[in-house]
Amino acid sequence: MTITINNKNKKPNVPNLRFPEFQGEWEKCKLSEICTFFSGGTPSSSNKDFYGGNIAFIRSGELHADSTELFITQAGFDSSSAKMVEIGDLLLAMYGATSGDIAASKIKGAINQAILCIRTKQNKKFIESVWNKHVSKNLRKYLQGGQGNLSADIVKGISFFFPTLKEQEKIANLVSLLDERIATQNKIIEDLKKLKSAIIENHYNQTEKQTASIADLGEPFSVGNLAKDDLTETGMPCVVYGELFTTYGETISQIESHTNKTTGMILSKKGDLLFPSSTTVDAMSLIAPSVINVDGVILGGDMFGIHINHNYNAQYLSYYFNHIAKRQLAKFAKGSTIIHLHYADIEKAKLLLPSLEEQNRMAKCIMSLDAKINIESFFISLLNSQKTHLLRQMFI
Repeated sequence: MTITINNKNKKPNVPNLRFPEFQGEWEKCKLSEICTFFSGGTPSSSNKDFYGGNIAFIRSGELHADSTELFITQAGFDSSSAKMVEIGDLLLAMYGATSGDIAASKIKGAINQAILCIRTKQNKKFIESVWNKHVSKNLRKYLQGGQGNLSADIVKGISFFFPTLKEQEKIANLVSLLDERIATQNKIIEDLKKLKSAIIENHYNQTEKQTASIADLGEPFSVGNLAKDDLTETGMPCVVYGELFTTYGETISQIESHTNKTTGMILSKKGDLLFPSSTTVDAMSLIAPSVINVDGVILGGDMFGIHINHNYNAQYLSYYFNHIAKRQLAKFAKGSTIIHLHYADIEKAKLLLPSLEEQNRMAKCIMSLDAKINIESFFISLLNSQKTHLLRQMFI
């Protein structure tokens, strides 16, 4: 596959990278000039006769899914402004946290008012790709930061540059090949994670266990106050409470953040188990401790830790809490809007744990699998970077 580079004496309205058989400038068009649009509606949620039918009801969080959580009846469809879409129609999320998300529908079903259906004779994959290239800029322009709403009128007025349909198709085919490879890679990672959970659960169910309380595991400790505003480009390595959800998983081996706030702060010991203390999601999400395998890291924010003693394997305990004991310990969390979990809430909780020998054996096994997952995850980050580069260079 040959692609030409348009750098020297750059021509206007021509992408930086282009297949050599195509010439001429791209044409700027408003989406309203080449597409038709419609959105849907929602049947009354108070009428039970409108739900539980055989019409898939697609909501904005399900644009990429091949199934839906809700189904509506024909009566529900007829009573509302819901509209039917076909497999392959372009669907755009207009409201809330998913504003700007776009995908070709994998489902024949009805859409609600939060989704805009886009139909066109142009190449749909090309439109999806050029939208994704500019989505951040458009959201900043029209939503003015934060969560907000798009509208059909806003979308209709947005302009992009388009080549001939033949060139659109060739570019779209290249992007589709990359998307298929990314999807395959995601499936590899998903299957490895399922295998990991199955190994942990099967081992636990088959091994002999002994009773212990959380208080037996080691010495609890609290941490100092540390917020995003305290982070710096350089300084002491640190872990902030929010990163337990967003950055790290069951194991912390490489520290991503730094701070110059050191006075009165608590430093990690290798093998500490760190628990988040609050969330707005649900109680289960709080039972997700990370074992930190680095000494001397500043810890801060709404979390607590346990210095695990030599009778237990901290790495295994991280796997155990994340895969086995979530439901058992979630019942100790308190609150509704903001859910809290403190060490005092769980210290007397009884656990059934394998022997230290079995903990060591299983931790070693799963760490090897984690290493494989990390390699595959790194590879998908390279694929996503490659796609981002192509979007920047092959589209205007």
